[in-house]
Amino acid sequence: MELLHHISDVRALRSSLGNVALVPTMGALHAGHVSLFQKAKALAPHVAATIFVNPTQFGPREDFSKYPRTLEADLQKCREAGVDSVFVPKVEEMYPAGCPEIAIEMPGLSDTLEGQKRPGHFKGVCQVVLKLFNIFTPSHACFGEKDYQQLRIITALAETLNLTVEIIPCPTHREPDGLAMSSRNRYLSATERQQALAISKALRAAELGFQQGFRQTNRLTTTMLHILLESHLLVDYVAAVDPITFKPVQEATKPTLLAVAARVGATRLIDNVVLGGK
Repeated sequence: MELLHHISDVRALRSSLGNVALVPTMGALHAGHVSLFQKAKALAPHVAATIFVNPTQFGPREDFSKYPRTLEADLQKCREAGVDSVFVPKVEEMYPAGCPEIAIEMPGLSDTLEGQKRPGHFKGVCQVVLKLFNIFTPSHACFGEKDYQQLRIITALAETLNLTVEIIPCPTHREPDGLAMSSRNRYLSATERQQALAISKALRAAELGFQQGFRQTNRLTTTMLHILLESHLLVDYVAAVDPITFKPVQEATKPTLLAVAARVGATRLIDNVVLGGK
């Protein structure tokens, strides 16, 4: 496995390769990330990962400085998963001093849910992902469905800007008890870890209601909200939206995204489920 720190190193290596499947990460890797590596291995002969905690997608009161950084453990997981190269740049490599600010925004998709609660977040996501696509020119790039809005925005970015990369959605990986895997789960105390189960429980309850024939989304989201509040979570949002446009849905008569963001203690977690197919 090759460890790369500079853009020039990536481009020197890239010139000798065929198709590359890219898995961008911020590190603190877990089994969900490993599943992305495994998917990437089936798509291209060379799998590249990136480990970069991107400062431009964090707000001023968010956890950039405290975000878990576990590089040696991450590199070991990459080796064990058969990743061929890992790009670990410093901030100044990705954002050199003196470079003008650039904004890539999709107001229709990024002004709601996470974008509303975290202003500027998706501008930073689009900025760093587009830079990584330009650095690696991958044939494929794998992203998890847990960050559903991010996945949708990156897919739209590639389509709208006519990028040659194919965006590959990968299913959310969960712990045996249902909690969606997240790098931020390691912030949770034992008590908070139990509280956090209310998020997947709420989604399952709404999904069961849908399977029983209920289509009014206000009934489904009310069920979710009750379960979250009963477990003393601080709810940022519970929403039912179109999974393509992110416009609110009143009746789930076609595929509908149920999305939730809630705080368990000081830790903010997100999760989702798509009703009625993808």
